[in-house]
Amino acid sequence: MPPPPARAGRAAPAPVRAGSVPPGRLVGIDLARGLAVFGMFAVHVGPDPAVGGPVGFLLEAASGRSSALFALLAGFSLIIITGRPGPRTGRAGRQAVATVVIRAVVLLALGYALTALGTEVDVILSYYGVLFLAVLPLYRLRAGTLALLAAVTALALPQALYGIRAAVADGGWADAITAHDPLALLTGTGGTMDLLFTGDYPVLTWIPFLLAGMALARLDLHRPHARSRLALTGGALALLGYGGSWLALRLVPHALPALASATHSPASSPWWWSDTAGEPGGRPPPAWLLVAVPHSETTLSVVGGTGVAVAVVAACLTVAERTPRLARAAGPVAAVGMMALTSYVLHILALWFFDDVWYVPAIDGDGMSALAVLAVLIAATMLLATAWTRRFRRGPMEQLLHLLTRPARSVG
Repeated sequence: MPPPPARAGRAAPAPVRAGSVPPGRLVGIDLARGLAVFGMFAVHVGPDPAVGGPVGFLLEAASGRSSALFALLAGFSLIIITGRPGPRTGRAGRQAVATVVIRAVVLLALGYALTALGTEVDVILSYYGVLFLAVLPLYRLRAGTLALLAAVTALALPQALYGIRAAVADGGWADAITAHDPLALLTGTGGTMDLLFTGDYPVLTWIPFLLAGMALARLDLHRPHARSRLALTGGALALLGYGGSWLALRLVPHALPALASATHSPASSPWWWSDTAGEPGGRPPPAWLLVAVPHSETTLSVVGGTGVAVAVVAACLTVAERTPRLARAAGPVAAVGMMALTSYVLHILALWFFDDVWYVPAIDGDGMSALAVLAVLIAATMLLATAWTRRFRRGPMEQLLHLLTRPARSVG
């Protein structure tokens, strides 16, 4: 039976061939998202960075910065849903908002479901769900305004979080809130307090990453010199964050001795960029605000992580548009980026199965055994993603998410 004719004034959609990229898709963003997924694999499965050498450096570079890249790209995705380059308005805008809200609720539930498996992975999806809801009201703003808000929140919110966490440590009020929090009672976790303040990815200090990604998505990335400017901006932010921390720790009196005492680490530890330096066991000293350790939730760590993420996105966009041969070679990585949610969920299920259900010692190993497991996981994910995206437009989890958001189409 022949397909129905296109409506007057509207071109008939072109068919998508197996293995082709859907029209309008930014391959560079998929490539960056694939790298973010592999970085998180490395943190969850790879050997300890203490193995040293180039492998140890790459593993340490992925720590914290891969999740920051993932968060920045989440902000980019929010703008794609709500309208890029300009925001959708009217009924289309309301439907887009409803789509984001449904996605946020699904991610919240999925994150808690994966957490319930009991793996050692600090699942980020529930935090993403709340982050989407937190920044959604800002989706109509321009790139400059979003960038300004990202800078302001990066400066202000880490200080606020430090004060809130200090207050939590000094009193039992947070426990009282958690004891009456329906989300905490339902999930057996810290609930709202964890999501906003005390968890591994507190919403309060991860908002700047999404805002930066939203600002990035508002830009015309095909303009001349756009990618080079992004690369320079990312490099400057990384230098400001990590270089600023290195300098501040040496200029502020007694900062290094205070950190050494709180973390039981040598005063020469790399608090300016690496989490191998250790973290305070209790309430961190004020000098902790000067570090740029991944997941330290300080201004300098947020600025440095944002800079690295922006620079990676700029590099991936350049590879995708300026070096066709390299882009083709990186196709399997971009395929993983096209089904990033599926890849993330499957790797947690794999860890749960091989570690808890069918115990494989190498999963808990160090050195070359863990590196081999990481290599197998990355290769298997690329193979699966490449085969799947050659036939289907969306990954399995992405398709499920798409189906669950269909009710948004009925919003008037």
